[in-house]
Amino acid sequence: MSATKQVVIIGAGPGGLAGAMLLAAAGYRVKVLERRDRAGGRTSAIEADGFRFDLGPTFFLYPRVLEAIYRAAGRELRGEVDLVRLDPQYHLMFGAGGELKATGDVARMQQAIAALSPHDAAQFPRFLAENRVKMDQFRPILESPFLGWKSLISPHLARILPNLRPFHSLDDELRRYFDDPRVRLAMTFQSKYLGMSPFQCPSLFSILSFIEYEYGVFHPIGGCAAVTESMAGIARELGVEIRLDDEVEAIEFRGRRAVGVRARSGYHPRDALVINADFARAMTRLVPDHLRRRWTDRKIARKRFSCSTFMLYLGIEGRCDDLAHHTIYLAGDYLRNLDEIENRHVLSADPSFYVQNACATDPGLAPRGCSTLYVLLPVTHQHPNVDWASEAPRFRRLALQQLGKLGIENVERRIRFEHMITPADWDHQYQLHLGATFNLAHTLRQMLHLRPRNRFEDLESVYLVGGGTHPGSGLPVIFESARITARLIGQELGIPVAVDGPVVPSRELVRDILVPELVEVA
Repeated sequence: MSATKQVVIIGAGPGGLAGAMLLAAAGYRVKVLERRDRAGGRTSAIEADGFRFDLGPTFFLYPRVLEAIYRAAGRELRGEVDLVRLDPQYHLMFGAGGELKATGDVARMQQAIAALSPHDAAQFPRFLAENRVKMDQFRPILESPFLGWKSLISPHLARILPNLRPFHSLDDELRRYFDDPRVRLAMTFQSKYLGMSPFQCPSLFSILSFIEYEYGVFHPIGGCAAVTESMAGIARELGVEIRLDDEVEAIEFRGRRAVGVRARSGYHPRDALVINADFARAMTRLVPDHLRRRWTDRKIARKRFSCSTFMLYLGIEGRCDDLAHHTIYLAGDYLRNLDEIENRHVLSADPSFYVQNACATDPGLAPRGCSTLYVLLPVTHQHPNVDWASEAPRFRRLALQQLGKLGIENVERRIRFEHMITPADWDHQYQLHLGATFNLAHTLRQMLHLRPRNRFEDLESVYLVGGGTHPGSGLPVIFESARITARLIGQELGIPVAVDGPVVPSRELVRDILVPELVEVA
């Protein structure tokens, strides 16, 4: 089928690229306008002096959604990207004492948990079994648009709601299984993928840790940026025009209908517009306030936004062979650390942090004999309490000191390359509202139809993909948002969009998912 429908996508992040692949494969003419000099958004790379780091996401989870998108585009993900399943998935170190090397091998995981709590070890299979049911029940919700309150009137949703226990927190949910607070933290810290505390995050997100154990934690060779680089290449092969260094300056409207966009390169008309930029920043910068009813500037200012992150990308001399691919240190007073981030908006003296030592799996990311260390500390989003212009040097020193808790010594003297990103940088350089790296918080008041909708409710022929819309943040659900949005565009413009393809199990798919015990450990 030859189509003349033109779709313009603002932003070449993972959601925008996934949408471009699906729409182009269906026959649409697709143009992607990207402000930065490379595709991928925050799922791109920082490269310098022979070192390569992921800018943002480093965990690659639940590849099934992206596999479906690749199939719809006539490709196979595992033929394009080399995915290595990690075992252990990550190493948790508790400031309160103890450690846990998480693995998808249930027997070994029970042994690891037993070192902390024999009672809790016996509960782990029940946790997996019950969350397997929850995941199956919740999957149709993740895959469906919620375009208004009427979307909630569903026999399926009414039937599963009691099992989702929506008014319980994630920590409340985990108390049904585990007594030891360290074990509960091991199964709830994943709420930080949403930028939230497990004591505030809704209970249904227990599926996050379940997904890791059921389907694995993967490292794409070359980093997660290798995935978006592959997506951009396939999109171009399908005829998508990706214009880099081409910031959108204005959206032109006829009434509430977006008729085109003005960018550095000129005017671009469209039949449908997809916004893949940060939601709050795009709205307040590109859409006049009077055109927005539910999402005025005033209402956006009242919404809850996620935490931010302080980042160090360190290219260091020497190897860190005793350090796992992913290591997470959970502060001794974790509740205080969370309170300082979410309520008091101050910097912690003993912050939790995460370190990726990607060269443990992928040595090509650094020059021979060197390593890359990606260091992330969750911190408050932009707030008057913290002036990053003055605080950044002190907090950098603290971050380097924290690395000593993982046995990484003499880091300062070994640094050959360094790049730092503060919440102020996320805000001003990367155009994230308040520097909130996980977008709108995933509270009950900001989920499903109460989140900005995939077919954006305030404007006509404007669609959203990414963490600011349904289903939410994190690569798998961002990819799902692209599937939902592409399907909605197909319905409006009359050219259906396939969001899946025939399942052709590859040897790697059988090895890594269907027969996990045969996986080569990293």
